[in-house]
Amino acid sequence: MWSDAFLPICKQDMIDRQIEQLDFVYVIGDAYVDHPSFGHAIISRVLEAHGYTVGIISQPDWRDEASIRILGRPRLAFLISGGNMDSCVNHYSVSKKRRGTDAYTPGGVMGKRPDHATVVYGNLIRKSYRDVPIIIGGIEASLRRMAHYDYWTDSFKRSILLDSQADLISYGMGEKSIVEIADALDSGIAVGDITFISGTVYKTKEISGLTDAIVLPSYEEMKADKAAYARSFGIQYRNTDFINGRILAEPYPGGSYVVQNPPQPPLSTQEMDDVYALPYARTYHPSYEKAGGVPAIAEIRFSLISNRGCFGGCSFCALTFHQGRTVQVRSHESIIEEAKLLIRDPEFKGYIHDVGGPTANFRHPSCQKQLTRGVCKNRQCLFPKPCANLQADHSDYLELLRKLRNLEGVKKVFVRSGIRFDYLLADADDTFFRELVEHHVSGQLKVAPEHISDAVLRRMGKPENAVYERFAAKYKKLNKELGKNQFLVPYLMSSHPGSTLKEAIELAEYLRDIGYMPEQVQDFYPTPSTISTVMYYTGLDPTDLELAEAQARELKSVYVCRNPHEKAMQRALIQYRNPKNYDLVCEALTLAGRRDLIGYDKKCLIRPRRVGQEDGRSHIVQGGPGKAVARKTDREKTKAAAKAAGKGYGKAGRDAAAKAVVRTSGNAAQERDRASRENGKKRTIRNIHKKKGG
Repeated sequence: MWSDAFLPICKQDMIDRQIEQLDFVYVIGDAYVDHPSFGHAIISRVLEAHGYTVGIISQPDWRDEASIRILGRPRLAFLISGGNMDSCVNHYSVSKKRRGTDAYTPGGVMGKRPDHATVVYGNLIRKSYRDVPIIIGGIEASLRRMAHYDYWTDSFKRSILLDSQADLISYGMGEKSIVEIADALDSGIAVGDITFISGTVYKTKEISGLTDAIVLPSYEEMKADKAAYARSFGIQYRNTDFINGRILAEPYPGGSYVVQNPPQPPLSTQEMDDVYALPYARTYHPSYEKAGGVPAIAEIRFSLISNRGCFGGCSFCALTFHQGRTVQVRSHESIIEEAKLLIRDPEFKGYIHDVGGPTANFRHPSCQKQLTRGVCKNRQCLFPKPCANLQADHSDYLELLRKLRNLEGVKKVFVRSGIRFDYLLADADDTFFRELVEHHVSGQLKVAPEHISDAVLRRMGKPENAVYERFAAKYKKLNKELGKNQFLVPYLMSSHPGSTLKEAIELAEYLRDIGYMPEQVQDFYPTPSTISTVMYYTGLDPTDLELAEAQARELKSVYVCRNPHEKAMQRALIQYRNPKNYDLVCEALTLAGRRDLIGYDKKCLIRPRRVGQEDGRSHIVQGGPGKAVARKTDREKTKAAAKAAGKGYGKAGRDAAAKAVVRTSGNAAQERDRASRENGKKRTIRNIHKKKGG
C-alpha cells in the first residue's frame, strides 16, 4: 500500500512484502518518522539490518484493544517506546497544565497518546497476547527503570518494568542490547532466562547467583523513607558506566527483585557510522500528509548529529542515565555523506541548522582513562572545576565544521546545540572560539548559565558565575575584533532546588545590571532520574559522594520551592520588567525584606505604584522605606503583618506570609473591580520602568 521506503504499518504492507508474520511489532507513542533523530527509527532499522522483520503501530487507540492487533502476533516479541520524550513531559507544562499541541503527532494534534504511554501500551498488549514477550525501551522506560518519583501524580512509583507487565527493559540508546535480545529469542531462549545482556533490566525471584551485585533499599523502604530513596539514587548514579558499573538489585514485596545489568558498551566510531548509514526515509510516513505532516521534522530535517553521551554532569539533566558520560562520535566522512543528502533535498536552502548532539563541542571522551577504567564514580569532569586530566581540545570539531562549510551548496553552518562554555574556556587554543563567532552564529548564541548564584549553581552541577562572566567578556571581545554585533542569549532557570527568593532576587539584580530581560524562562521541571528531581522530592542531595561507603551519614538537606505561588514569584523576578509581573515582584521583594528595590533609584527593580482613592479610602502611595503614606488601609496593615510573619523567610513564616498576602491581594482586587464598575472608569497599569540599553 505504502512506499517500500518505510517499514510495514498495516497488513497490506506485509502482503506486499510477502511477510506472513513479523518478527517484531513495534508500538510507539510518536508518529512514525523514519529519521535517525527518532529512537524508534534507529532501533527498527538496526533490527532490519540484522535480518529481522519489524512492523510499526504508531499511536494506537489505547481505548480499543483491536488497535494493538492490526499487524497480528509477532514471532519474537512486541517492542514498546513511549516516544522521543516522556509522555507526561509531552502532555504537560511544569505547572501541570495541558499543552495545546504535540509536535510528534500528525498535524500537531494533542491527545493521540495516553499519559504514561509505555505502561498503558504494555497492559493493552497483555489483554490480547498473554504469552508474547514484551521489551520496553526509549527514554520513558530508560529513566523509569528503577523505582522513581513521578511528578505528575506526585507519587513514588515502582519500576516501569512491573507496572507495564513487560519482560525486559532495553535501557539507554539500545542498539547493541536489542540485537542481543533478538538473537537470544531467535535461538529459542525463553525471555525469562535472558538475564545476561548488558543494558537490560529484568525481574527475578532469585539473586543468589549474582556476583558483585549491590542490593539497593527495597521499594517499600524507599516509599516510607525518602532518605532511603536518595541514598539508592546516589548508588545508581555512581553505577552508570559500562566498565565499572555494578549489577543493581531492587527488592519488591513477595521476594521479587528488579535487576539492572551494567550499561551496554559505547558504540565505536565505525558502529556509529553504520547506524547512521542505514536506509532511513528521512521523513515522516506519507500517510500523514493529509494531516499536514509531523511538526517535529522541521527542527531536525537539516541538522546533523555528530555525537552522543555527555560528561557535563548537570544535575537537572538525565543524559548520564540514558546516554552515559562517555562521548561517542561519528567520523567526518559519515557526517559529510549525510550532509550531501541534505544538499540534494529540493527544499534545502543552503543552511545546515546544527551540527552537534547533547553538547555540540564534545567530540571525544573527556580523558583517555575513561576508555580503560571507566568514568570516575566520585568525581565530575567539569564540576566544580575542570579535572586536571580533562583533554579540552576542539581541533577535531573545528576541522569538521570547516569541511562542512566548504561543501558546494552550503551557505552557512550553524551550531545550535548547547555549547559547554566552561569546556570552551578550558581549551588554551582560541581558534575554535574565534571561528564559532565568525562563521557559526546566527546573530545570537544560546548558552546555558542557568543561574548566577553560586549556591544554586552548585546544586545544578554548573560552574560558578565567574566562569560565565569570563566567557561573555571573551565572546564580546571576539565580536568586536571581527566587526560583528552578535548577542548572547542565556538560558535561565527559576525555582531549582537550592533557590530561595534571596537567590531569585540576586538573579533579577544581575539582569538589571546587564540590561537584559529574557523573553522565556524555564521553571525547574522535575523529570524522572535526575539528581535535581531527587532533591525536589526528598529535600536531600544524593550527590554527597562520600556516602558511597558510609551510608550511615546524614545526607545534606536542600531548600526546595514547591509552592506554586512562590514558584510564580521566582519566575516573575527574572522578568521583572514585564508589567504583568508587577504584583508578584512587589510581593516577592516585600516577603524577602528587599523593599529597597522598590523606588526611583537606578538600582530599583520596580517603581512605586500610585493607587487612587478607592471606596472613600484615602489616597495612598505604595513606596519604599521613608515614603509618605497618608493612612494605612486594612490591606497595608495585613501585608505588613504578612511581612513580619515571613521575616527571615523560614518555612512557617513563608507559608503564613504567602497565605496572608494572597488573601489580602485577592480581596483588594475584588474591591478595586467593584469600585471601578461603580465609577464607570477603566483602570490601567502603565509600564514606567526605564528601558536600559543593550
